[in-house]
Amino acid sequence: LGQSYQGDPASALLEVLDPEQNNAFVDHYLDLPFDLSKVLFIATANSISGIPAPLLDRMEVIELPGYTLEEKESIANKYVIPRELKNHGLKPSQVKLEKEALRKIMSDYAREPGMRTVQQLIAKICRKAAAKIVKDTKRTITPMIIKADELKDWLGPKRFYNEIAERVS
Repeated sequence: LGQSYQGDPASALLEVLDPEQNNAFVDHYLDLPFDLSKVLFIATANSISGIPAPLLDRMEVIELPGYTLEEKESIANKYVIPRELKNHGLKPSQVKLEKEALRKIMSDYAREPGMRTVQQLIAKICRKAAAKIVKDTKRTITPMIIKADELKDWLGPKRFYNEIAERVS
């Protein structure tokens, strides 16, 4: 929710969700009154941190968890990796992603509940691998095994750090 010169959506939602006012809510764009007392509003958010406290008090928050690490790993191995290899003209025998490297991608580079960032990172690895294979005129780079300790070369510095493990007493 953002506030701009065009209006404040949080204030409008507060007005709509207030039981004292929502039976006589007036839409200022249409200039028509509406009875919203029997309306159920459903909203989605990636994070509730930007929702003002008075508005959050009037909402019922239902959190839907994302995939577990094991589910993500299974999805990546069954669907994402084979699809990205095919999309980049690679054979499974040419590029292999170690199990530990895949887990490190999920913990250090992509922490969202879904698989979009994981898919994008695997696609990035596939592009770089395809480029290396094409540049290798002697055909000495097969199979290419992506290891966890080499991910910095493939994807750059990690985006997330485990704060507890990184703490210094």
